[in-house]
Amino acid sequence: MKNIQIIAFFIFITNFQNVYSQEKYDWQQYAPIIRKSIFKDYKGMYKKAGKELSYPFITPGSSQYADVLWDWDSWLSNVALRQILLENGTEADKKEAIQYEQGCIMNFLNAGGIDGYIPILLRRSDNEPKPKDIYAVNMHKPCLAQHAAFLVKLDGGNAEWLREKFYGLQTFVANYSNHHRHRATGLYYWQTDHAIGVDNDPGTYYRPHGSSASIYLNSMMYKELQAMVYLCKQLNFNEIAPEFEREAAALKEAIQKHSWDPKDGFFYNVDINLLPLKNEKEYQLHSGNPRDWDGLIQRIGIWSGILSLWAEIATPEQARRMVRENLLDTATFNATYGIRTLSKMEKMYSLKATGNPSSWLGPVWGVSNYLTWRGLVKYGFTQEARELAAKTIVLFGKDFQKYGTLHEYYQPENGEPILNAGFQNWNYLVLNMLAWMEGKTVISEF
Repeated sequence: MKNIQIIAFFIFITNFQNVYSQEKYDWQQYAPIIRKSIFKDYKGMYKKAGKELSYPFITPGSSQYADVLWDWDSWLSNVALRQILLENGTEADKKEAIQYEQGCIMNFLNAGGIDGYIPILLRRSDNEPKPKDIYAVNMHKPCLAQHAAFLVKLDGGNAEWLREKFYGLQTFVANYSNHHRHRATGLYYWQTDHAIGVDNDPGTYYRPHGSSASIYLNSMMYKELQAMVYLCKQLNFNEIAPEFEREAAALKEAIQKHSWDPKDGFFYNVDINLLPLKNEKEYQLHSGNPRDWDGLIQRIGIWSGILSLWAEIATPEQARRMVRENLLDTATFNATYGIRTLSKMEKMYSLKATGNPSSWLGPVWGVSNYLTWRGLVKYGFTQEARELAAKTIVLFGKDFQKYGTLHEYYQPENGEPILNAGFQNWNYLVLNMLAWMEGKTVISEF
């Protein structure tokens, strides 16, 4: 009798939790308002060619970024745009979009050259002059080949529009490989903390220049090299493709060796700011046993460690540990409305509004929710992916319902927007998540 009572109790608890979860994340009710709002506003991201920008392009879509072409913003906005066009675009709409999509890539490649330097952003006028030392600054994040591969793959492998500019993509990737890679570890690093995408990530922000081998940067670079392999094959550069394949394999091995922490079950940034071994002779006390490590893990709980799932770098066992021991922990990343961009346990954790830099010290962002969700889907964490998608749908549905627009980032527990009304950009990727929840066709990045 006692065993029956225990079983009945657990059945009751399970049913209660299921009902509670459904009530807490009643995402279906927000589907109509999300679709209506996005379908109405998405063309606000389209900008015509003019002045310094020879091709039409896509912007993040709010007044703060009204006429600027940004690197990873335009790429991920394009992924969302394709979902919009799939669900609500006419043939004329789809044809119109192509010029803006390809224009993002072509404008950036126009700004590049034989040295491979491509800026992070382009303005229609008054662009910043090219740096005197292009190898001492950050440049376009490694998502340009990914953006191109995304469009090529959706067009059945047709890359001819890219052929004449493909050399520019090769020099861009070569610039990263030759000037932004730490030889001892094989990891890529930021030159400075300027415009790294995750602006004030404490693993890089206000740290010495050239010291941060960011897991965000390295995950992106791994995917970029894979995109180069794909593009080479589509352009019949089959003898070049293996070179990028080898680079990608070497990078994955380096990330596994240096960024994975078996203690915490997480991928971290790596500190490469160590005194060079050639100077050890100056320190006689160290001469008996000079260091034999090339970098030190930064045990700072930054959400971008989860990008190792999105990039498919983690092993299945590593993925299981990351999800169970980190991602689901409400004391660190797991919040009511998604993924905190910095663990709540970190001393740097802060939700106050900042615009320069934008804050990644804990607020929930649409892009971090989306990329985490994609990683969960790739590794088969379906239940966890559904919950994160539901949280994101409710977050943005409530924002549309209450304020008539979306914002740049949000409070993790009550979902109130913190800054920048009218921010479309990668927030529109909620539509891709919504389609997945409904069992519909989903557009995903390369």
